[in-house]
Amino acid sequence: MKIAMPVQSGKLSQHFGHSEQFSVFEVEDKSIQSREDITPPAHEPGLLPRWLKERGVTLVIAGGMGHMAQMIFEEAGIHVICGAPSESPDVVVDSYLKGNLDTGDNACDH
Repeated sequence: MKIAMPVQSGKLSQHFGHSEQFSVFEVEDKSIQSREDITPPAHEPGLLPRWLKERGVTLVIAGGMGHMAQMIFEEAGIHVICGAPSESPDVVVDSYLKGNLDTGDNACDH
């Protein structure tokens, strides 16, 4: 499984489409195997789902994401979790893998 999340200033970004990096985690047997921080292409509607799918991502964890973007990800076969806290990417993924990721409201209003 590959998990991706938007990162801004070393923490999960609350605004998905405008983050400075994405952390992509390779996970096996509920354990992080590797982490790669990559710079996304310039933001364009519909581009990030294709870009992440090409990298084998199957799950996106976000603070906030618009409804249309969530639909595009799901259509691409990438599951989306919104409302994650603005913590370090390692902490967020570890919490998810342990089954105790606390999610709140979707931080995006569009």
